[in-house]
Amino acid sequence: MIGRLAGRLDYRASDHVLIDVGGVGYIVHVSDRTLAALPGVGEAVALYTELYVREDLMQLFGFTSLIEKEWHRLLMSVQGIGAKASMAILGALGPDGVGRAIAMGDATAVKAAPGVGPKIAQRVVNELKDKAPAVMAMGASGGGGANGGGAFPAADTALIEPGAATGIGAAAPPAPPRQGSAAAQAEALSALSNLGYSPGEAVQAVAEAAAATPGADTAAVIRAALKLLAPKG
Repeated sequence: MIGRLAGRLDYRASDHVLIDVGGVGYIVHVSDRTLAALPGVGEAVALYTELYVREDLMQLFGFTSLIEKEWHRLLMSVQGIGAKASMAILGALGPDGVGRAIAMGDATAVKAAPGVGPKIAQRVVNELKDKAPAVMAMGASGGGGANGGGAFPAADTALIEPGAATGIGAAAPPAPPRQGSAAAQAEALSALSNLGYSPGEAVQAVAEAAAATPGADTAAVIRAALKLLAPKG
């Protein structure tokens, strides 16, 4: 199984790219959003990948983060969602948007993806809602970008599996807490779970709180979520 590719971007097409890894070219299908985020031809690039195998077809799909890859895997588990529809949803909403739409039961947002009808969109929301907290929590536990959340490396041409060591020598000091949207939501979910709220209650409150306060840090998201969860009346 090819879990990650790192090499040079050889060419870009409308829905896929060719990555040269040590002289071997890999065609990798990507969403519109991922394609727009990739560097120019000839530059270093790295993507997490998922291999799709059928009797008459083998395709690689590429993702900028493990969260995006996991959403692709879960979307593909829904009846009526194939690889093309999954990539369309991810391209339209992005991984954070997919998580938010599913957590809030927003089938209309999912339906906005090209080729996804209302019945399929509702099925996606219904079947994946309970799985949203675990995927969203990846933002705080190693679900960063294929390039470690930073710029593309200058000369990374190794073919490696996700989870492989990226440092040499002494262990690096712990990274400071991230306050980006995905990390803040994941940490808020964990905090609410520790307080005894059910996954469904927690993810709904965090999704609404994050939507109301874009860019808020973890503490602000938790405060807003707790207000939403407070007994009414």
